[in-house]
Amino acid sequence: MGGSEWCQLVRYNVVLTYGTFDLFHVGHLRLLRRLSDLGDKLIVACSTDEFNLGKGKVTAIPFEHRVEVLEGCRYVDQVIPERTWEQKRDDVQAYGVDLFAIGDDWAGKFDFLGDLCDVLYLPRTENVSTTELKDLIQRMRASESP
Repeated sequence: MGGSEWCQLVRYNVVLTYGTFDLFHVGHLRLLRRLSDLGDKLIVACSTDEFNLGKGKVTAIPFEHRVEVLEGCRYVDQVIPERTWEQKRDDVQAYGVDLFAIGDDWAGKFDFLGDLCDVLYLPRTENVSTTELKDLIQRMRASESP
């Protein structure tokens, strides 16, 4: 599935998404709200610091804090750790997932889950991203330096 129009006609039991959720921002919030609206239960797999390091990615916020923020979000029912790329099929089966959904910057990458559940790629929130926020913070810090 590529479009969100079809999924609006279906109510899922369990929706699953993955992400780092560093520097939690309105784009994250809007994604989680949309996903929550699609099902009865939203599970979020949050990438661990170790997994991110293996991808060459350093987070500003430690894993435990990112999990706490996600658990405090009213749209999220459960948070699990993402430790490997390969765990997705096992997670879909273990948690009885009906819909795997993620931002469309990953379009096509998780189609291999289609034999287990529906797969949906949602449009990203325009003009906001963690990478852009990190760049802005770096520029602000650089301009403050003597």
